[in-house]
Amino acid sequence: MSAEELLPQQRHRLILDRLLAQGRVIAVDLARELEVSHDTIRRDLREMAAAGQCRRVYGGALPLAPDNGPIALRQTQAPARKAALARAAAGLVERGQVLFLDAGSTNTAIAQALPRGYGLTVVTNAPAIAALIAQREDLELIVIGGRVDPRIGASLGSGAIRDAEAIRSDLYFVGVCGADAQAGVSALGYEDAQFKLAVAAASRAVVAVVTDEKLGTAAPYAVVAADGLHALVIEHGGDAAQAKAFARLGVRVVRADA
Repeated sequence: MSAEELLPQQRHRLILDRLLAQGRVIAVDLARELEVSHDTIRRDLREMAAAGQCRRVYGGALPLAPDNGPIALRQTQAPARKAALARAAAGLVERGQVLFLDAGSTNTAIAQALPRGYGLTVVTNAPAIAALIAQREDLELIVIGGRVDPRIGASLGSGAIRDAEAIRSDLYFVGVCGADAQAGVSALGYEDAQFKLAVAAASRAVVAVVTDEKLGTAAPYAVVAADGLHALVIEHGGDAAQAKAFARLGVRVVRADA
């Protein structure tokens, strides 16, 4: 069977294989390879996105951001890798700063890695992070309250957003579901994304700290454009093409130690 005779389901399977192997697909390249029209590929990608197989972006598609489960489970996953990322992220912190840490297992690791004696203020909407910071006499803690989403592990909603908007943090370590140089930072949940948007808008600088499985992926809800980041912290072996693409946008890229 020639490429142009492939059934839609067969094209979808082939596209998905390309997506998993290459990390992204470009519509014009697929149309050329499969000898079909650009409109056919756009329709294929639309259908695949609706089926939850990919996330459409301008000109093509990206893998879906992984859903690694509720916060209680995520706290047990890849602790050594997250600790290395946290040490690299903590190196961006300067004395006397106000930091905002929203929910996430990597952000929990950052809370544990914050330097001592820096006179830092930490703001968070995550009870688990608040509990860690409260144990440190050298840190000032501000907690954003409200109803806690047990899956995300954070206070969300209009009240939490209103309180967060009043704080002008120096560095916002945004909890990341997906991060890509084209799609930016994204979140899996709508309320979570709305909270992150509000904090990012009120912060002087936004830092994304990203594990390998989230780099080069996209979630449904946009948070920060790639060129809106101050810095991107990635794992030691993080995707080089993504690192270069972020750097071309003026983002400082920091690699964790091996």
